[in-house]
Amino acid sequence: MNGEPRGSEGFQEPPADVGRGAGPAHIDEEAAEQFAVPGEGAAEVAAVSEPPDALAGVGMELLEIKRAIEERMRQDVTQAAAVRSLDAFRDAGNIQGVAIGLGDGLGLGSAAEPGAPALTVYVAEPSSVDQVKAVVVDSMGVRAAASDSVPMNVVVTGLIDAQPHRFRIRPAPGGVSVAHFRVTAGTIGCLAIGRTAPRNTRLMILSNNHVLANSNSAVFGDCICQPGPFDGGRCPQDQIAILERFVPINFAGGVNFVDCATGWAWPDRVRRELVYLSGGNPAFFRISSAPVAPVLGMLVGKSGRTTQLTQGRSTGIGATIRVNYGGGRVVAVRWRWRVDVCEPDHARPSGTRH
Repeated sequence: MNGEPRGSEGFQEPPADVGRGAGPAHIDEEAAEQFAVPGEGAAEVAAVSEPPDALAGVGMELLEIKRAIEERMRQDVTQAAAVRSLDAFRDAGNIQGVAIGLGDGLGLGSAAEPGAPALTVYVAEPSSVDQVKAVVVDSMGVRAAASDSVPMNVVVTGLIDAQPHRFRIRPAPGGVSVAHFRVTAGTIGCLAIGRTAPRNTRLMILSNNHVLANSNSAVFGDCICQPGPFDGGRCPQDQIAILERFVPINFAGGVNFVDCATGWAWPDRVRRELVYLSGGNPAFFRISSAPVAPVLGMLVGKSGRTTQLTQGRSTGIGATIRVNYGGGRVVAVRWRWRVDVCEPDHARPSGTRH
């Protein structure tokens, strides 16, 4: 494989008559067991007193505005069942949360006296109080917040997301959600091309066997969608590639050296950059395709669906690790090196190896 793909010219597109797999990767099932009802008198009563109301001293107008914002946020949460786009982080999507706080006394609030109750709005992107109020009034329909007498603090938290890279994006970069149509979700590692014909005219995404090939259970031409099915992706509407090749995982006790598969991608549906989110907006970077020999202590990084951008240092070379694939399947994987990945220090990855 060569991770330095050319421009889209000269690449063959995957055949159109394959890759039409459909159907959800996970099916909700009703619980099969019924639990017995506890006998009478078995319950214990907790001997605790009712805690005081922490919001007792807060004015009704402020509480009503907070409830109105919460209700709009609750309505917006229903979008999580569908494929999420990057537009979801703008306007009302910039608001990540709301609470009752105290005036900061730093001039960052609107009529918020130090120590007095104030509406605290948490945002992904830096915004002024006036900008946040405009969004609350215009986009969320909470007109009571327009008054200059409503005290407000704005706190920048960035995007609060346990799995930041699960949105749909075209062309799709490395680091975002992807999967075989019968798998939940994994990550696009990078782009690659083959060394010899006909694979040297195929632009391919590189990821894991268990992500693109359903742990040996897939066949050539199966649909690969972005985002993965667990994140709302479906075939064929979200298809970016078809399964091109995979290295079988040995579940019979042999040693595995890679967990790897490639998807033959439509050139206009992918891009060679990798992505990370900065305040809810995508930022892109490139990595070198030159092979680098592992060295203990080497600084490395990755961009992934669940962890976003992280960095760490190699702490072991020639590691053999037991990996649990679920369903009682445990395999031995022998890696050239082992990496401990830690949280990023927010330095941009201009020289980071992946």
